[in-house]
Amino acid sequence: MIRVLLAEDQHVIRTALVTLLGLEPDLDVVADVGSGTDVVPAALVHLPDVAVLDIDMPGTDGLTAAGALRAKLPSCRTLMLTAHGKPGHLRRALAEKVDGFLLKTAPPDELAAAIRRVHAGERVLDPGLAVTAWDLADDPLTPREKDVLRLLSGGAEVTEIAGRLHLSAGTVRNHLTAIVAKLDARGRTDAVRIAREAGWI
Repeated sequence: MIRVLLAEDQHVIRTALVTLLGLEPDLDVVADVGSGTDVVPAALVHLPDVAVLDIDMPGTDGLTAAGALRAKLPSCRTLMLTAHGKPGHLRRALAEKVDGFLLKTAPPDELAAAIRRVHAGERVLDPGLAVTAWDLADDPLTPREKDVLRLLSGGAEVTEIAGRLHLSAGTVRNHLTAIVAKLDARGRTDAVRIAREAGWI
């Protein structure tokens, strides 16, 4: 029996997945959680073989949770679920050494098969994402530029960003100018959009 932990913030989808996976004779959903923050604590209690994690969750996102889970419970393999295959998410998933990456639009039998393959030690990549992985551009932003852009995307003004990152307002403006240029954006709002769509922030 393969012990599965499921993390998905949308209650209806999570309940449906628990029900569908429960119909499989060799899969046992031992825990289901609604946020990335709850992944590691639940895993340490229930000791799953495979964690199926939604990428976009409140609090800790799925990829960060996958990295923390690998550190705390290395025996647990990870399968990421996403509604859209953003290139940056895929690149980050590969960097986090997740074991599988599947679109939420995959039929239930494909999800069950992916869980079995990941449990068996295989790497699983949704066929629709393989081309994306090949074609995706490298992330041109530095970690500091991403910090600045994340705060900007949350509505912070230059002075607030400067205070939170312990930078001068001038340095923050310089970072923003560099970000807009690197992303070939029309302005700061467009830079946020481009970086989000690419999965870089």
